[in-house]
Amino acid sequence: MKYYPIFLDMKDRDCLVVGGGPVGVRKALGLAECDAKVTMVSDTFPEEFDAEKSGILCVKKKYETTDTEGKFFVFAATDNADLNQQIKKDAMDKNILCNVADAPDSSDFLLPSIINRGDLILAVSTSGASPAMAKTIKKELAEKFGPEYEMFLVLMANVRKRLLAENHAPDEHKKIFYSLIGKDILQLIKSDNKMEINSILGDVLGEKYNFQDLVSTKEK
Repeated sequence: MKYYPIFLDMKDRDCLVVGGGPVGVRKALGLAECDAKVTMVSDTFPEEFDAEKSGILCVKKKYETTDTEGKFFVFAATDNADLNQQIKKDAMDKNILCNVADAPDSSDFLLPSIINRGDLILAVSTSGASPAMAKTIKKELAEKFGPEYEMFLVLMANVRKRLLAENHAPDEHKKIFYSLIGKDILQLIKSDNKMEINSILGDVLGEKYNFQDLVSTKEK
C-alpha cells in the first residue's frame, strides 16, 4: 500500500493555499468545510468567490517563503509548475506537509474523491494512477449510498447518546444497533415511512423513542 489512509480533525488548524484559481478555491473551500483556518495567497481571485462567507482569509499578493510559517498543511495550487515546486520545497524545509496540484509524485499526501453523507464519509483514491477511475467509482458509491444514510446515522448517534444517558448497559448496545440495522430502516427513511420507523423503534427501544425527535434534535 503506497499511501496511509487517515481522517484528520482539521478544526482550527492553520492551512495555506497558494493560488486563487479554480483548483485553489476548491481546496480552500474543502478545508473551510472542515473548520480549518484557511489563508489563501494569490495575486488574483475570482470576482464571484465569496471568501468572507466561507471564513477564508484572502491575501492578495505574490507568494513569499514566509507565508508557510506556522502552517499545518500547505497546498501549492498555482498555474506555475516551478512556483509550485518552490512552495513544496519551502514547506518541506519546515517539515510541513504539502499537496502540489496535479503533481501527485511531488505531493506528501493526496486528496481522495469524497462522498459526504453527514457522519458517513466515503473516500476513494487510485493513488494518483487514474483520477478518472476514482471519479467513476465515486459516482457508483454516491448512487448506492444516498442521503438516507446521513439521517440514519443521526438517528443511531442520538439513540446511542440517549442510551448512555440512561446508564444502559454498553454490552447491550451492539445487540440493539445490529437489530436496528437489520430492520431496513434505511429503506424506510428513503421512502419517508415515519410511522413504520416509529413502530420499529417502539419494539426495539420503547415508545419514548420517536424518529422525528431523534433526527431533529441534538442529544446532549
